[in-house]
Amino acid sequence: MTSGRPIRVLNVAEKPSVAKAVAGILSKNQGLRVREGRSRFNKIFEFSYVIQGQPCLMLMTSVTGHLMELEFEERYRKWHSCDPADLYQAPVRKHVPEDKLDIKRTLDEEARNCQWLVLWLDCDREGENIAFEVIEVCTGANRHLTIWRARFSALIDSLELIREIHESVQNLVRPNHLFADAVDVRQEIDLRIGASFTRFQTMLLRDAFMLDFATDDRNLVLSYGPCQFPTLGFIVERYWEIQSHEPEEFWTINCSHNLPEGTATFNWMRGHMFDYTCAVILYEMCIQDSVATVTKVKNQEKLKYPPHPLNTIEMEKRASRYFRMSSEHTMKVAEDLYQAGFISYPRTETDGFSERTNLQTIVQEQQGHPVWGPYAQRLLDPGAGLWRNPSGGGHDDKAHPPIHPTKFSAGESGWSQDHHRLYELVVRHFLACVSQPAVGAETTVDIDIAGESFSTSGRVIIARNYLDVYRFESWGGSVIPTYTFGQQFVPTTLTLDSGVTRPPPLLTEADLLNCMDKAGIGTDATMHDHIKKLLDRFYATKDSNTRFSPTNLGEALVMGYDDMGYELWKPYLRSMMECDMKAVSIGTKRKAEVLATCLDQMKACFLDARLNKLKLLEAMAVFFERSNRSAGGEQHSIGEVVRRCNLCQESDMVLKRKPDGNFMVGCLGFPQCRNVVWLPGSILEATVTTNICSFCTPGPVFRIQFKFRRLEIPPNYNVEHLGCIYGCDEILRQLTEICGTGSRNHSGMPARGRGSTTSSNSSFQRSNIRPSACVHCSQAGHSSNDCPSQASRFRNTRSSGMNSQGEASIPCNTCGAPCTLRTANTANNRGRKFYSCQSQECNFFVWEDSMNNSNGGRGAHRANVANSASNPRRGGRVNIRGNSVDVSFVSATGDPISGRRCYVCGDPSHFANVCPNRGM
Repeated sequence: MTSGRPIRVLNVAEKPSVAKAVAGILSKNQGLRVREGRSRFNKIFEFSYVIQGQPCLMLMTSVTGHLMELEFEERYRKWHSCDPADLYQAPVRKHVPEDKLDIKRTLDEEARNCQWLVLWLDCDREGENIAFEVIEVCTGANRHLTIWRARFSALIDSLELIREIHESVQNLVRPNHLFADAVDVRQEIDLRIGASFTRFQTMLLRDAFMLDFATDDRNLVLSYGPCQFPTLGFIVERYWEIQSHEPEEFWTINCSHNLPEGTATFNWMRGHMFDYTCAVILYEMCIQDSVATVTKVKNQEKLKYPPHPLNTIEMEKRASRYFRMSSEHTMKVAEDLYQAGFISYPRTETDGFSERTNLQTIVQEQQGHPVWGPYAQRLLDPGAGLWRNPSGGGHDDKAHPPIHPTKFSAGESGWSQDHHRLYELVVRHFLACVSQPAVGAETTVDIDIAGESFSTSGRVIIARNYLDVYRFESWGGSVIPTYTFGQQFVPTTLTLDSGVTRPPPLLTEADLLNCMDKAGIGTDATMHDHIKKLLDRFYATKDSNTRFSPTNLGEALVMGYDDMGYELWKPYLRSMMECDMKAVSIGTKRKAEVLATCLDQMKACFLDARLNKLKLLEAMAVFFERSNRSAGGEQHSIGEVVRRCNLCQESDMVLKRKPDGNFMVGCLGFPQCRNVVWLPGSILEATVTTNICSFCTPGPVFRIQFKFRRLEIPPNYNVEHLGCIYGCDEILRQLTEICGTGSRNHSGMPARGRGSTTSSNSSFQRSNIRPSACVHCSQAGHSSNDCPSQASRFRNTRSSGMNSQGEASIPCNTCGAPCTLRTANTANNRGRKFYSCQSQECNFFVWEDSMNNSNGGRGAHRANVANSASNPRRGGRVNIRGNSVDVSFVSATGDPISGRRCYVCGDPSHFANVCPNRGM
């Protein structure tokens, strides 16, 4: 770089506070001009600077975290727009959300007039990913930009920081796309897995059960997240450990010795025994030879070390343990303190200070505090010998220092109690970590009684050191009498005591954070969000002691997946993903390779889980009552894909079961696309198979395995049938004509699609149906319900006359069995004569006076008692050669059935499947 005409340099930081700090350092607050950007929170700082001899006009602005979001393309965003399995391959894109558009406009406008782009984002993976988002926006406005990256560790107001900022801008490097790729992998995996499983389990379970905990269960989301679910798994697993624990009695020998200088309590080295007989034998041996002999006396100096410098997870754990503050609330309070300038950035994994950091400057600011100020003065006094350079915990995110105080405060008037508490924790923790450890003298004494060993210990604190300021920790001890090696004495008490084993306690929030940290579930910036999500989704509850218990819903979900044989609720899967993402960040694996492998595995898992969805339903049924509602606000619950919609060409046609029990195949694009195929009303069960129809195009068209109600189809048809619903299946078409469909609408009413019309209530797509033949005489030109052969057959029934017992009878027009003449004894038809078939396979019924008037009769399939009230196919109008008999709907006993009418013409005397107006 050589001197010449000044070049315009656009500098972008991750936060407004960083932009302000860096601009102040580089300009030395001289000639610094500030102007507004499009976003009122992200100002633009202008100043002159020289980079390696090149004069530059520096423009410093900022973003606020991620500038872009990853989402599916428009057609996949709605829940019913596609099969959830399609989300594993559905196109995704990054875009700038509405609330970040002002920041994007600022970057666009400034980048057009600049030659360089210098990125001052955090130097971790997330910061690198944000850097590439900024690059995408800026190069979109000016593709000739030269891209540079400034690398710096953190913003601590010290001389070291000033030097580091100047060094970083003089030694600019290129951005690291591998770090950005690792974050892209995580975002895409989380989006695809989370969306697919969330849609699947929400649409499967939400309306299938009475979820009484939800006030607005129509909008209830049963979410799944790759980090959220293992977090729930920790809670459920501990709960199951407690529930499965069986108390077991044990026995232990306790020994004590009283002396004028104190009492020593000796613990049995065996701990305890579960065998009572063995414990009694050993105890009796000790009683018979009860003289104790001192076998060891050990005096040693013990140190209790102060904590490592404070990172985010440790701050959340300690705030929960000391103040019972939730992790989510802790982060909110910490953010307030950070924005006000009292503490450093609260989202950091780093737990060790840089050697170049001037820590004494931070301590000096605390000398005036009325409570811990005197301790800060002692720390800075070389003669006190209290100072100690802090030891690190081995974590460094290369982006932020440990959390520490950045400004003195004796308490602000606007602070809540939790603000005071958290600021005190940060200050005391920092003062403690730069202090000497506490020193104690510990004495351990071992004794022998009849061959059994016992031990006791005592401790005396010699120097409290950091414990003087860190009031949250104690180092208790007890003083024991003085013993010498070989000394003998008779114990004051020697008892055999019993106890029972106890289960582990429920996890506290600190315990849960620790489990997540060890398993690599979430990051320091997201762990509290995962925990809060469990509470918001009613998966877990937290009591006043911050201990977590699973709700029935949370336990049922884990139980369902566990019964499938999957350990989706275990941390192993996420841990493997994290290892793969680390491999991407160091270049040993490629982004596309990790994405393909992980998503293929999870899609196979998803498809298998969907096939085994009965396990989830069974687990939910253990805790919740079944519900008969239709699926929340949508037409029906989502089913299995039959084919791509041949009308809108965008969404899938899926098998659905309506609230009344009837089946249909409808488009997931509803209500924009109303393409639907109504199926025969006599179907009991239906399941989409992997068998593909070889006739229907365009494919694939998956065939459906049907099971019909035996009593609602003619006896010459099988109950089980594997068929295709798109017109090539003659048997299914005949059954639809005989039994009618489950549609409630007018059979000729068109469905409103996208720019075209199709018949929504026809059994199959009309374009695929060939002219049908009557199932009785195999002749075309009339329907099976109007077949002359059937009418003539019925007319012949009048010649039968008497049965073998001399009673008047006619043969059943379905099974041929004799139907005796009976008399109705109901209020509406008392004394009226009728014929009815006694066979359980049919339900032939006809009034005698109707036969005399019109030679008519009625046949209906008998349903069982449980289904009779809801079966819309009981009774009907009798058709003979096109003439109809005026017959009301009646039960087998002659009672009229109220509330039933044809949905085609509204006539209460018949149903739509025998309506003379049908198809007009």
